[in-house]
Amino acid sequence: MSSLDELIQKARALQEDGHPVGQIADELSLSTDTITWLLTQGASSDKAAPKDVHIDWTVVSSDANLLNGVAQMLMVNFEAQSGEEEEVDAAVGLSVTGVPLATLIAAEHGLNLAIYYPSKHNPEGNVGSISGNFSKVAGKRCVIIDDCITTGNSLAEAVVYLRKHKANPVGICVLFDKRGVREIEGVPVYPLFNVKRID
Repeated sequence: MSSLDELIQKARALQEDGHPVGQIADELSLSTDTITWLLTQGASSDKAAPKDVHIDWTVVSSDANLLNGVAQMLMVNFEAQSGEEEEVDAAVGLSVTGVPLATLIAAEHGLNLAIYYPSKHNPEGNVGSISGNFSKVAGKRCVIIDDCITTGNSLAEAVVYLRKHKANPVGICVLFDKRGVREIEGVPVYPLFNVKRID
């Protein structure tokens, strides 16, 4: 079985379990366009697959000690790359994959924890939101945490939302950047790894 066939099977299994396309994209670290193609076209399609890179980091994400290690690496990188020591009040984890990383960072650095649900997880519309069960963001200097930049849309949406709600996003920390961006909506991006596709 090819890796493409495996991705198609994984995407279909997640869909059968009730996951919407946006969640499947998060689970597989792929764009929603790629997931739509996997679910509707697949390997037998004449239509070419969207250009994307699948990153399987489950060895790390499924082990709390390893996950804590990369979470702390994100903050060390942020502190080293931001030039000056940015004062941060809150870690904002993007649901779903940024939440465990943000939780570990907040615990280690004494930060408030907020969770952002991107609009792609909202079946009722195109608006994201901050969870009411965690820290409020108004007046806070926030670092936004996620695992991967695929399109950057969810992170851009989070930046706009935070500013609209009187928060100050000072950095975006990700493990993997598939876009090679330096900033999103004027907020600097601090990846641990830049992933480039060579065609």
